[in-house]
Parts: sequence; structure tokens; C-alpha cells
Amino acid sequence: MLAIAGGKGGCGKTTTALALGRAVATATGVRPLVVDTDRDMPNLHLRAGVDPRPGLAECGSDTDPAALAQPSPRFRGVDVLPCQGVSTPGISSALDALARRDRTVLLDCPAGAGPDAAVPLRAADQTVLVSTPTEQSLTDTAKTAAVARELDAPPALAVLVGSDGRVDPTPLLACEPTVHVPSVSAPLASDAVERTYLAAAEILNKRNT
Repeated sequence: MLAIAGGKGGCGKTTTALALGRAVATATGVRPLVVDTDRDMPNLHLRAGVDPRPGLAECGSDTDPAALAQPSPRFRGVDVLPCQGVSTPGISSALDALARRDRTVLLDCPAGAGPDAAVPLRAADQTVLVSTPTEQSLTDTAKTAAVARELDAPPALAVLVGSDGRVDPTPLLACEPTVHVPSVSAPLASDAVERTYLAAAEILNKRNT
């Protein structure tokens, strides 16, 4: 279970969650599950092209959350679980259930390092840090990285969105390696961006085998 986390809203977490999910499906042939855990700004379903319900809000004690997931028509091989109308305890309960499933799960986290972000970080095994290459974004993401380490979801990879490769985030994030996602007008439709996330999926696969 991977937390896709960063310090600021708009840094590319949702883009990364979906693009990395597509890359995992391509690289492994196994359908990953991408889960929205940002109950205040639940927009994963909009990017993925699925309905806002059913999702985490419909998960009960006898319900397998994965059974409520919807296949994304925009991202081949990816299933999506929205979080429209769910409470924080509901997210925690669903993530506990998903942790017991033998399936790759990517958690699209709330921005920052506050209590809402801590919920998916606590459930995750590792974290993918997402930032833009600006100093402010990297500084905020470093705070998220510190919380991830405290919650036993250590950073496994850094993703710099809109990067030309000239910024090295290692001094601030203390995380290697880094993949640099090029700046393009439509990142989720870009072949160059897709290749970058395929490289990220291969890095994660090697770290976990």
C-alpha cells in the first residue's frame, strides 16, 4: 500500500496516483486500486472519469471496499475507489480492510502533514513524495516526509512534477531516487509523462522484490 503524498495542494498528487496506477498495471499485468482519501477535496473520481458513488462512504463492516471500486475508462487497468461523503473513521476502517487484501493499493492523500493526511500515511507501507521543483513546495513536502517516517511509511521515491531535472530534492526530502516528470499541457495524455511513470513503477517494483 503506497501513500501518494505531498506538502501542497495542486502539486500533482492525483495525477501521480492515476499515472502511477496505470504504470503499475502496464508493468505487472495486475490491476491496482487507486483510493481517494482526501474527504475535503475528493476529486480523484473526476480525473478518473468514474461516478462519485459508490465508494468509501458505502463501505460497511461486512463490505469488501475493493468490491465497490469502479474501473476507470481513462486509465487502462486501473480501478478507482472515490471518497465522496465519507467520514475520517470511515476512511480508516476501509483502509484497514484493504491492507488485508493481496493487491497493490495507491492512496491519493490530502495535502500537508495534518491529521487528515496522517490517516492514509498510517495505513500505508511506503510513501511516494510528490512536489513541484520550487523551494516552498519541497519544504512543505519535507514536513510530510517527516510525518511519513514517524508513521512507519518511509518515503520510497520522490516525484518532481513539472521538472526539467535541474533541481535535486534530496537535501530537503532525504529521499532517493527521484523521477522528474516533464512540464506538458496535458500530462495524463503525454507519452513522455507515461514513460516517466513507467520508470517510477519499475523502481518501486525493484525495491519491493
